[in-house]
Amino acid sequence: MKPALIPPGPGIAVPEPGLRPKDMIARAADFRSALRAQQDEADARGCYSEAMHLEFVRAGFYRACQPRLFGGYEFDLATFYQVVTEISRGHPGAGWCLGLGASHAFEIASHWSEKAQHEFFGKDGHFIAPHRAPPLGTLTPVEGGYVVNGTWDYCSGAPYATHLIAGGFIRRDAAPPVVAHAVVPRKDFTILDDWGGDKVMGMKASGSNSIQVDNVFVPEHYVGYLSPGLASTPESMSEGTRGTRLHGNPMYLGRLAGPFHATLVAPVLGAALASLDEYEEIMRTRKTLSVPQMPRFEHFDYQRPYGQALTLTDAAEALMIKGCEMYADYCRRWAEEGAPISVEENMRLWGLLQHSGRMACEAVELLFHTAGSALARRGQRLQRYFNDVAMYRGHSSSQPLNFASGLARQHFGLPWGMYGL
Repeated sequence: MKPALIPPGPGIAVPEPGLRPKDMIARAADFRSALRAQQDEADARGCYSEAMHLEFVRAGFYRACQPRLFGGYEFDLATFYQVVTEISRGHPGAGWCLGLGASHAFEIASHWSEKAQHEFFGKDGHFIAPHRAPPLGTLTPVEGGYVVNGTWDYCSGAPYATHLIAGGFIRRDAAPPVVAHAVVPRKDFTILDDWGGDKVMGMKASGSNSIQVDNVFVPEHYVGYLSPGLASTPESMSEGTRGTRLHGNPMYLGRLAGPFHATLVAPVLGAALASLDEYEEIMRTRKTLSVPQMPRFEHFDYQRPYGQALTLTDAAEALMIKGCEMYADYCRRWAEEGAPISVEENMRLWGLLQHSGRMACEAVELLFHTAGSALARRGQRLQRYFNDVAMYRGHSSSQPLNFASGLARQHFGLPWGMYGL
C-alpha cells in the first residue's frame, strides 16, 4: 500500500529560498582558509569561535537538512555531509562540532510530535542539539512529564547548542526499565569545561563537552522512544513516521543508524582531503634527504603514498555519498511501494559507511607515516589530522569487526543481544 504524503502548510520563512545544494557546498569550501588559520586557537578553546559560529548561522549550515516548515532548506543527507566534509577540510574538529550539532534537526523532524517540533524550532527555526544516546541519566515520571537528571559526556556540538537530546532510563515500579530520549532546552543544562586543549588527544575543536542536567522537568511531548539506532522508532513504518506525515517528505522516515554514521565519517574524510593538501605542499616545497637531492614530488618514495592516499580518499568519498543516496532510495521505495527499511538494510548501510571512514583514516595515517618526523611536532597540521582520525578509530560505532558479527547474526535470523533483537 502506497503511504500518503501530504505537503506541509505554511511555516517559518526560509532565509534564502533560492539557495541550491551546490551553492551551500561551495559556500562551505570558501571557509577553508579561515578555518585553517584558526586551527590552533580553536583547538585550545575546544570549539570554533563565536564569530565563526555566527558565520555558519548566516551561511545556513545548521538548517541544511531541517524541514522547510521550520525555516530549513530540507536538502538531502548527501548535501549536508558534503558541507560537513568541506568544513572539515578546513578543520576536522570544526566539522565534527558542526555536523554533530546540526544533524539532529533531522532526527527531531522525523520522530517528535508536531507540537514538540513547533516548540523546539521556535519562531525563527534556529536549532542546534547534540544527541547522547546511551542511557547515562534518568527520566523520572511525574505528573505531565519527567524530571531529568544525569551527566552526558561527549556531547559534540555542545558549545552553541540550543537543546540537548539525552538518553536515559525510565523506571516504573517493578517493570523493566525503558530507554527514552529527552529534549532539554539550553537554559536548563550546564556545559562542563572538560574538552579542548590538552584534555584530549584529537578532535579538540569538536565541542564534545559533557553536559549536566539537575532535576529539570520536561513535558511528556519532549520525550521520544527510539531504539538503539537500528529501527530507530517503535513505529511500524506502515504509516510512516510523525515526520513523513508532518513534512510530506519520505526522507523524514528517519531510520537513523545507517545514514547517521556519515556524521562521523564526513570529518575524517575532510581530514583525509586536508592531509592530501598538506602532503602535496610538502612534496612541492621540500627536497629528498638522500643524494641526489630532488623535489619530493619527483621521487617515487613520495609519489607512491600520495597516489595511494588519493585513491583511498576518492573511494571513501564515493562510499559516503553512495550511502546517503542508498538511504534516499530506501525512503523513496517506502513512499512508492510501502516497503519498509529492514534492520539488515540499515545495518549494511552503517557497515558500508564504516568502510568509508576506515579508508579515510588509512589515507591520513599513510601520509603521516611517510611525511617525515618533523611533522610530528606540536602544531603541525598533519599531526593534528593524524590525532583527529585516531579519535574516530576509537569510537564505539566505528568498530567493523565488532559490528560484523551482529550483522551476520541479523542476516541469519539469530538474536543479537546487544540491541535486544
